Amino acid sequence: MNILGIDSSGPVASCAVMSGGRIVHSIALNHGLTHSEALMPAVDAAMRASGLTCADIDAFAAVAGPGSFTGVRIGICTAKGLAHAAGKPCAAVDALEALAMNFYGFGGLVCPILDARRGQVYCALFDASSGMPRRVAPDAAVALGELLARLPEDRTVMFAGDGLPLHGPAIVERLGARAMLAPANLCDLRADAACALAAARPEAWMPAGELQPVYLRAPQAERERNARLNREANS
Repeated sequence: MNILGIDSSGPVASCAVMSGGRIVHSIALNHGLTHSEALMPAVDAAMRASGLTCADIDAFAAVAGPGSFTGVRIGICTAKGLAHAAGKPCAAVDALEALAMNFYGFGGLVCPILDARRGQVYCALFDASSGMPRRVAPDAAVALGELLARLPEDRTVMFAGDGLPLHGPAIVERLGARAMLAPANLCDLRADAACALAAARPEAWMPAGELQPVYLRAPQAERERNARLNREANS
């Protein structure tokens, strides 16, 4: 089984190739180029290094969100375009679950947090103590204080994600020794995790045309439009 994994949902753009159950190539880019500039050259390099073509790929896995609206769309459109051209299926991978894969076997709970702006984080809660992350709480977009208030008081919690630089100090202040903050090498989502999750669920693969972004709230442009329409209707 050959899977190409793509992620551009956050600050890091990445892609990976899984072949025969092994990750044979993985690239992560966080050096200032936009995802639209960096992603396709990275995909091309991964495919060439792996000795594969799109025709050899069994499924194109894309991190479908939550995350940056623009970044998610870039990754989704890239995967859909490649899959459509090759006549192969796609797999939608949840960003928070993929990030939790970094802590396979961790004995506490894993709480990925992504910066959702507007004072909120995208978050979820997983138990990865037995291997693959098992979801404990659904994806949500909430204020940090609301998230921390929901956490079990009897478990150590590992936090990771691009929300950590902004919110890490407040997390430690609130939770103390119950909080663990992921080190830099484990803090970012990895496209090889998207490959592994897609490979574990072939029954969830879908035609390329059915792959859609996952937004936990409406994009800013849509929110602003709705607010303007409401003001006009009430004026």
